[in-house]
Amino acid sequence: MRRRRLAPLLAVSVTATLAPVLATSTATAAPATPSTASLSAAEGGALDRYVKQKPRWKRCEADSPAEFQCATIKAPLDYRVPGGKRIELAISRIRSTAPGKRHGVLFSNPGGPGGQGLYMPLDLQELLPESARRKYDLIGFDPRGVGRSNPVSCDLEPEEENWLRPYKEETFAKDVSWARVVADKCRDKAGDTLAHITTRNTARDMDLLRAILGEKKISYLGYSYGTYLGAVYTQLFPGRADRFVLDSAVDPARAWRGMIQWWAEGAEPAFDRWTEWAADRSEKYGLGGTPKEVDRTFWDLVAQADEKPIEVDGQPTTGDDIRSGMRRAVFSPEYATEVVVELMKAATGRPASAEKLAAFTGPGRTGTSRAADAAEVPADNMTASFWAVVCGDNSAAWSRDPESYRREAIEDKGRYPLYGDFASSIKPCAFWDRSVERATKMNNKVGSLVVQNEWDSQTPLPSGQALHADLKGSKMVAVLGGEGHGVYPSGNACTDGTVTTYLLTGRLPGKDVTCEATADSNAEARKNQKQDVLPGSPLPERAPDRF
Repeated sequence: MRRRRLAPLLAVSVTATLAPVLATSTATAAPATPSTASLSAAEGGALDRYVKQKPRWKRCEADSPAEFQCATIKAPLDYRVPGGKRIELAISRIRSTAPGKRHGVLFSNPGGPGGQGLYMPLDLQELLPESARRKYDLIGFDPRGVGRSNPVSCDLEPEEENWLRPYKEETFAKDVSWARVVADKCRDKAGDTLAHITTRNTARDMDLLRAILGEKKISYLGYSYGTYLGAVYTQLFPGRADRFVLDSAVDPARAWRGMIQWWAEGAEPAFDRWTEWAADRSEKYGLGGTPKEVDRTFWDLVAQADEKPIEVDGQPTTGDDIRSGMRRAVFSPEYATEVVVELMKAATGRPASAEKLAAFTGPGRTGTSRAADAAEVPADNMTASFWAVVCGDNSAAWSRDPESYRREAIEDKGRYPLYGDFASSIKPCAFWDRSVERATKMNNKVGSLVVQNEWDSQTPLPSGQALHADLKGSKMVAVLGGEGHGVYPSGNACTDGTVTTYLLTGRLPGKDVTCEATADSNAEARKNQKQDVLPGSPLPERAPDRF
């Protein structure tokens, strides 16, 4: 376990404070305001009960810092029926270090879907500059269905959590069966809860927490999936959003099948960039003197491993394993070159560096939960909550016809040979129940700051540009040459300075900002890549097969 003030309640009407929660159940409707919302007496009474909660803050753990406090609040499982079943949400805080200079609360999310956020305040306490820690109470929470917030489970076996599977004609029927079994097991185990583990409901939980804390508005720092959660909040509650930093951004129009496919599409230009980089350094690495020669070296290695798996650190590594590992590696050309050199050593029986080849020692990995060993958190919780959101946010994005996945996997392997079939082949969402609500359409003008590396393996640059275009009031910080997933803070004066200034003052840049990556910030990205921890990620659970 890694170790790391609330303002007085404002004199506001409880019903007015939470009115937008129920008034935004239609995905494309304009968010309601307290003056336009219409609640029945019963609904208002039910919401009053939630808002009047007083968190019982206590030290999170015996060996955690005394200032790191945790509590539990209750929320409706279904916000359309606030008097119905309730769930518990685990929340945390670290108070401002200078109450007299406090601006408000800074919510946070580490990514996922399925990433635990309860410990984010500890990480941000270390990462944020002291000036920001004086400004904010740092607020963390495990999203509904995740970690210690009524965690969902599908009773999945470890192999069933391996979900990024290459297309092969001879195994496709087995993959379809796997996808159906996962969906069935989730339905059987989680029942009616699954339909309400969605991004929209998590955004509503954030607004409920805002009201309980007595805040008129919240500020927010979200990474990867957390950018989508933050954007949904701005859409549902535009009047409640203060300073929003959206780091390594999801394209809302592609949530969620299209975002997984971005992994394949984004890898191809990164692969081409790598072949050029390695060719320019042929004397050092010996992979080929031209990009075409480097390309041929790589695909010859894949073919060799397909014919006879290469033993890496005592484990057989197939051509599919190499393709999967290289999808992430090519976003850092130096790292990609190092691992190909080591693979070639292993292929000829020479000693190879197991550390450098960590990403290639087996099939796709699943993320681990920070509290996965705790009795109250099921071992498959991160995967189960991932599918709940990825399938439940927008079931319309997922075909119900298994053969359509076969066709797209074949087509996309041709278009995006490194990873196209992994991204487009069958997933459990093909057999999921229909979403309770339609996907959220972004069309608000709330001010926010989108921050994006040029070379990001999980949310490629066009994804961040798309969110920026959708959020009409946003400005963007693009890091040219920036490698890795997660930008702030990185030690880059340009990016860190722009984000910190916004958090401190609330003033967005007058125009979009372009920064240049530094050797140090990219070196940190390469370091984290080798550790299988994504750069900029506050938590190690942000695995390469998550957002």
